[in-house]
Amino acid sequence: MSEPTMSWDQLKKDGRARGFLVKQLYAVTTVPVNGLGPVLDVLDKHAAYQVHLEETGVMWAAGPLANDAEDAWDGEGFFVYRATSKEEAIRYAEADPMHRSGARTFRVRPWLLNEGSVQVRVDYSTGRAHLA
Repeated sequence: MSEPTMSWDQLKKDGRARGFLVKQLYAVTTVPVNGLGPVLDVLDKHAAYQVHLEETGVMWAAGPLANDAEDAWDGEGFFVYRATSKEEAIRYAEADPMHRSGARTFRVRPWLLNEGSVQVRVDYSTGRAHLA
């Protein structure tokens, strides 16, 4: 007996029927090729590129991943792009100095944002915004 499967389109249709957001984004996992040293060598250029993607509306979220023990960073990262296709998301990832230099390799996968929330508090006295 084979495992049941569901097409991506059917999954999106099911999500919409449930009233979910069904916002397709692209998740990128990125891992070091030869340890942390090469990652640290291009970290500043990588961070500048990430900020550029944020400023242009491409970057939805990004950040480092801790090791399984939650006590160190081994150079892995995770980010989510707003893109019109997987091919476009791959082009963004390929242009990242971290990947261009060969310090890390990456994998891009479609991801549906269905559930969750964002809470923002704005303090009028300081003009500061806080994410919760």
